[in-house]
Amino acid sequence: MRRIVITGMGAICALGHNATDIWQAMTEGRSGIGPIGHFDTSSLRTPPIAAEIHDFEPRAYIDEARLPFLDPLSQYALVAANEAVRQSGLAFRNERASRTAVVVGVGSAGEETREGLYQKLYGEHAGRFHPLGIVRIMSNAPASQISMAHGITGPTFVVASACASSNHAIAQAALMIRAGLVDNAIVGGTEACITLGIFRAWEAMRVLAPDACRPFSINRRGLVLGEGSAMFVLETLESAQARGATILAELAGVGMSADAGDIAAPSDIGAAAAMTAALQDAGMQPGEFDYINAHGTGTAANDCTETRAIHSVFGEHARRLAISSTKPMHGHALGAGGALELVATLGALRTGIVPPTLNYLGPDPACDLDYVPHEARAMPVRAALSNSFAFGGLNAVVAVRQAP
Repeated sequence: MRRIVITGMGAICALGHNATDIWQAMTEGRSGIGPIGHFDTSSLRTPPIAAEIHDFEPRAYIDEARLPFLDPLSQYALVAANEAVRQSGLAFRNERASRTAVVVGVGSAGEETREGLYQKLYGEHAGRFHPLGIVRIMSNAPASQISMAHGITGPTFVVASACASSNHAIAQAALMIRAGLVDNAIVGGTEACITLGIFRAWEAMRVLAPDACRPFSINRRGLVLGEGSAMFVLETLESAQARGATILAELAGVGMSADAGDIAAPSDIGAAAAMTAALQDAGMQPGEFDYINAHGTGTAANDCTETRAIHSVFGEHARRLAISSTKPMHGHALGAGGALELVATLGALRTGIVPPTLNYLGPDPACDLDYVPHEARAMPVRAALSNSFAFGGLNAVVAVRQAP
C-alpha cells in the first residue's frame, strides 16, 4: 500500500492568517473568540460571540481581478492552499497537473453572498442580481478556484458532510492516492458561516454558548461558531523522499462511519466505529497513540458521548491519552473544523506540545479523561487521532504519526 505523507500546510482563522501564527496562538492558549463585528447583532437573542477573522485584506493575498468571483469561503480556501503549496515546494506542471487532486470540505457555501442576494431580492426588491452570484455561492467554488489558481487538472470536487467535511475530504484524497488514481492532493476544508441568517438558525437550535466554549467541562453550555480554512498537500512517501521534501507527518489511516440514528444526537457507537476503523486502516494498536484532538464541541451531549467512545476504543489506555479540544480558541468552524484541528494535531506531533482545552471549570462525572485543561503540555507524541463527528450521524477520523 502506498504510504502518504503531508508536505505542506496552510491555514487562516481567528487566531491568525497563516499556520505558523495559528499554532503559536494554540500553544499559548489564546482564544480568537469575541464580539461579532461582521453584521448587526441587535436581533440576536443569545450573546453575539464568534471566532471571526480580523484584519484580513484579501488583496494582500489574492489577485484583485479574481476577487469578484470569490465569496469569503473561497478566499479563505485560496489563502490556505497557496500557503500549503509554497511550503510543499511542489509545482503542478505537465503530468503532475493531471495526477493531482483537489478535495475540499465545506459546511455551508457562499453564505455572505447568498444573504446579500436575498437582501436585494426581499429587502430592496431589486430587479437585477450581480451576474457572478451563482459562481460565488456554488458549493464547488473553493475547489474549482484552487484548481484554477494552480493549474491542476486532476479530480477536483468538494465534500459536504457538515462538521465531518474536512476529514471526509482528507479520507477521499488519501484513498485516491492509495488506489493510484493520483499521486498528489491539495486537501482540507473551508468555512465562512458568520452571517445573520446562519446565526439565527443556530440560535433556534439552542446549542450556542452564552459566554464561552467549555469542552468536557462541568457547566458547559454550548458551542461557539468560527470561520476559516486549513489546507494540506499530500503525496506519496516515495515522492517526498525522492525530491528531498520536508515531511510534516505521515497520514497513517482514516476511518469513517454513519450512526444511522438521530439527525442531531450523537452516537458513541458510531464515533467508536470511525476511530476503530482509523486504527485498523493505519495498522496500529491503541497503545501506540498519545494524543487525540477531540471533536469536543462543548455541548452537553457531544462531549460525554465522545468520552464513552474513546473509552470503548482505547480501553485502559484511554486514561493515559492526552485529549484536548481546540474549539475554544478557533471556534467550531463546521466544514473547516477538522482541517483546523489537524493543524493542531500536526503541531503536537512535530513539537511535542499538546494544545490545551480552555475555559475548563472542572470535571463532569461523564467526562472523566485527561483533557489538558488551561495550559499546553510538553510531552512526546508519537501518533494522534483527529476526530470529527457531524450532524446527520456522519463520522470521520484521521490518524497521523511522526514523519518516517
